[in-house]
Amino acid sequence: MTNNDIFRRIRYTFDLKDSTMIDIFALAEVSVTQEQVAAWLKKDEDDAFVTMKNKELAAFLNGFISFKRGKREGPQPAPEAQLNNNMVFQKLRIALNLKADDILEVFELVGLPLSNHELSAFFRKPSHKNYRECKDQILRNFLLGIQRQLRPNQNGADLES
Repeated sequence: MTNNDIFRRIRYTFDLKDSTMIDIFALAEVSVTQEQVAAWLKKDEDDAFVTMKNKELAAFLNGFISFKRGKREGPQPAPEAQLNNNMVFQKLRIALNLKADDILEVFELVGLPLSNHELSAFFRKPSHKNYRECKDQILRNFLLGIQRQLRPNQNGADLES
């Protein structure tokens, strides 16, 4: 999944307005414009489309954590320059305050049963022997499951891609 795909899916799932998205960046102490947000949300084929960098998505996700859970005291975490699906998954888990059972329920909604062991492998350090890379399919299904949980009556509007 591209950073833009993740950004679009989060926006749709949580029904966030552009102004709210800008506010979320501000919670991570990053300033973005309406034009930047609009360009990141465009379809890949659009001439005005701009690829979202890892650092920009990381800043958004850090702000999203503050948006959902409240801003923490002291300096805000710096956005990571390198981002992978495991890190995105972890940041979403923190933002939504999800426990393992909650996440397993989300995967059940999309017909992708996982065991507790499979799930915990995604949240381990890469150096751990049981670490497992979070593939695009897992992250896509997680986002789709959250979408179905929060917007159950939007069946035909699933962002399948």
